[in-house]
Amino acid sequence: MIVFPNAKINLGLKVVDKRPDGFHNIETVFFPIGLCDILEIIEARDGIFSFQSSGLQIPGDPNDNLCVRAYNLVVKEAQIPPVRIHLHKIIPMGAGLGGGSSDGAFTIKLLNSLFSLELSEEKLTGYATRLGSDCAFFIRNQTALGQGRGDQLSPVDIDLSDYKIVVVVPDVHVDTQEAYEWLDCHVNEQNRSVQFNPLSANVSFPMNLWKDELVNDFELPVLSRHPEIRTIKELLYRKGAVYASMTGSGAAVYGLFKDNLTDSSGFENYFYWIG
Repeated sequence: MIVFPNAKINLGLKVVDKRPDGFHNIETVFFPIGLCDILEIIEARDGIFSFQSSGLQIPGDPNDNLCVRAYNLVVKEAQIPPVRIHLHKIIPMGAGLGGGSSDGAFTIKLLNSLFSLELSEEKLTGYATRLGSDCAFFIRNQTALGQGRGDQLSPVDIDLSDYKIVVVVPDVHVDTQEAYEWLDCHVNEQNRSVQFNPLSANVSFPMNLWKDELVNDFELPVLSRHPEIRTIKELLYRKGAVYASMTGSGAAVYGLFKDNLTDSSGFENYFYWIG
């Protein structure tokens, strides 16, 4: 069976506070987009589990890949045989697009379908939450307000069907843990807590107000260290974006356009996607 794990963008991202467990409470709106990886899982006829990948090179130990970890979670509690997993990687990594989280969540859903496990949505979400904070979003894969670590989800009615989404990814890897450390350092230097209006209120404003009201808290520390990300955001606005923002902790930047983007000059040296 083959599925297409999709990416997401964040419509605003507020870091509320740091938790006693070392994680952070956030508030963000997750929005699914059509940029996808390709994931195939079949039963291993030789009885030997395997994981292979193609496309973009995935760094690190393959055994730590979220697809493998997802299979290991499910197989501990469900009687399923070994499988062969092939992941064709298209979504850039370390970009804030949630590709790895999506791959892991879609692996759980695909195993559920392939072997007719009939797991409830609550059970699927429980598995996904154990994989990572934003993995749970990809179980329902519908626009949602994420709170807590990003795993407390509630539906949000946002219609972007009249807009073209342009995603541009520079050749920069932003480590999420490091980005949180930069943000914590910035807040400590200012000797204040992060102040904000509820993001759920800001995202309900007309889109022409989003530029000033719908903010990603990671932009200040990340863009100061990677000015090329700021350059991309400014270029999107110059080309007519109604709203542009970094997604997640970066490095990808997206723009929302009312009309088709007819001039992609300036993006030639970057990965970019128009949907």
